Amino acid sequence: MFDPHFRANPFDFYGALRETGGVHRVYFPAFSDVWLVTRYADARAVLTDPRLSKEPANVSASLREAIVAGEGEDNLPLMSSMLNSDPPDHTRLRRLVVKAFTPRRVQELRPRVQEIADELLDRVAGTGRADLIDDFAFPLPITVICELLGIPVADRDAFREWSTLLTSADEDERPLVEPAFANLHGYLSDFVGRMRREPDAGLISALVSAADGVDGLDDEEVVTMALLLLVAGHETTVNLVGNGVIALLTHPDQLAALRADESLLAPAIEEFIRYDGPVETATWRYTMEPVVVGGVEIPAGEPVLVVLASANRDPERFAGADRLDIKRGDNPHVGFGHGIHHCLGAPLARLEGQVAISTLLRRFPDLALTVAPGDLQWRPGIIMRGVRHLPVSFSAS
Repeated sequence: MFDPHFRANPFDFYGALRETGGVHRVYFPAFSDVWLVTRYADARAVLTDPRLSKEPANVSASLREAIVAGEGEDNLPLMSSMLNSDPPDHTRLRRLVVKAFTPRRVQELRPRVQEIADELLDRVAGTGRADLIDDFAFPLPITVICELLGIPVADRDAFREWSTLLTSADEDERPLVEPAFANLHGYLSDFVGRMRREPDAGLISALVSAADGVDGLDDEEVVTMALLLLVAGHETTVNLVGNGVIALLTHPDQLAALRADESLLAPAIEEFIRYDGPVETATWRYTMEPVVVGGVEIPAGEPVLVVLASANRDPERFAGADRLDIKRGDNPHVGFGHGIHHCLGAPLARLEGQVAISTLLRRFPDLALTVAPGDLQWRPGIIMRGVRHLPVSFSAS
């Protein structure tokens, strides 16, 4: 699962696993044995089962050490975030931030998201070529999340540099990741202190104000929440846009259908998430007691990964599961998870995906890949799924 050829196309392997059983014990180099859940019905069951914990504190010391080794020291703060907590802590943390991501609040951001998308495409329109990751899919959501958090314009270049290293570092950039995290954590810690003294209208300031309540956050929890929103809040959109564009450009019939009928945009986004979504596996879960999943007993204290990419291609739930169909009507995918840990930023990711892809297609009618699909380099790791670069061409204007 860590081989570059597998990263390019994991779906055949997942299909073979589903055919022989929904739950498999596999060997991961850094973790020893891990359980993969690959079928749709089993995935939904596991994602809502309270017998599986999200908190690494609930597993053995040796397993925690393996998780840290596999995730990397730079991801340690996220391991103590809302993403990796159980009720009641998870309930408290999510309640404090969920209001910022309601569908109504997110729709209010549409004009600004459109403005950012237009500005980014204006910069490359005259060149006839672009890397849609570096030039568009990354800067769009990072600008949006910075504005939501209240990060000043003057600080955003450094903020973007640090976050890029945390989420997209190549192998030769790995030595720069730890200093980038230290800088980002230090910046956010200082920023939280500043918001306590001089509150503004940004989300970090709102979280600082909430920290003073009975069930509020302490300052380190505010910093950790900001890190989570930064990393998870923009990384999903980067991959949603990138993978969605790849899906369209490699399926000319679907691209033509979307160009002919813009009302298909919303279901197209859902299909991109199902077909080749931005999140390949849900984050780690750990059995608190023996749990039977798909007829297989997983012992207590075991790490479990729900393979969302596999569940979303399960032919038992989706007709023509390996076929891209932007007109698909019945599409209850689990691309953003399921249950209490369903992606908090899903409404924002959907909005940004809709704006990004519709603007691309409108501005560049002859958009095309400049490399063969098989030559695209997919990023390592099994949680997020996306390409490093997405080179395209179009008529300069």
